[in-house]
Amino acid sequence: MNWNAFFQNAELIGSRYFLLALIGFLLFYVLFRNKWLYKKIQQRFPRNKDYKREILYSILTMLVFSLVSSVVFTHSSIRPHTTIYKEIGEYGWLYYFAAFPIMLFMHDTYFYFMHRLMHHKKIFNFVHLVHHQSTNPSPWAAYSFHPVEAFIEIGILFVFVFTIPMHKTHLLIFFLFMIVYNVYGHLGYELYPKGFNKNWFGKWINTSINHNQHHQYFKGNYGLYFLFWDRILGTIREDYDTRFEEVKTRQPDEINDAGIRTT
Repeated sequence: MNWNAFFQNAELIGSRYFLLALIGFLLFYVLFRNKWLYKKIQQRFPRNKDYKREILYSILTMLVFSLVSSVVFTHSSIRPHTTIYKEIGEYGWLYYFAAFPIMLFMHDTYFYFMHRLMHHKKIFNFVHLVHHQSTNPSPWAAYSFHPVEAFIEIGILFVFVFTIPMHKTHLLIFFLFMIVYNVYGHLGYELYPKGFNKNWFGKWINTSINHNQHHQYFKGNYGLYFLFWDRILGTIREDYDTRFEEVKTRQPDEINDAGIRTT
């Protein structure tokens, strides 16, 4: 075990998580909590013990991610068999940029079917229940997984480095995007504009409202970045569009400071 690599990865993964989740938390849950309350998807806030639980499990997840990635990148019996390459010129800039949308599709597909499997009644309580304790998620829930689920989540790294050529910066940039979108998905607020869910582009993109419904109701809306598989396989919630419109058409005077609708 290369402990230097482990601690370097832990520092990188941890700093990204804490910085991005903290920004989201400070803006939406502290500084502008009352001013933006009417925009909150679920009109209530998690309890302090929920935040603590989410942070604790997120720390465990980051340790798992750091352990697995360190082994993949440095272990002498694994690294030589991966598709990781050093010089961008080996495959050219065209492939370099083309790899990102390929990675997005691969990860979204991996996540959708892995996610649905974890909702099987014989698996859910042992693996996925920890994440679903956040029925009203906050930014801190982004990595709030049971350690077993954390190992499953980081499995996408193996898919990447044993299938398509991967430059180190592919992984650095992609996993940065992943945590950004993960924090957004658990933010509890919708950042996309009104009508986004129905336009030609937005109808295929996962949103914070879509994922928030999954946490609230446990069924449907299994996608990560996209809604391709949810729409194709009929697992998108029927009330998704209605919910999106309801949240995005609220006005400040409709919700009081207690989170109660006044109109």
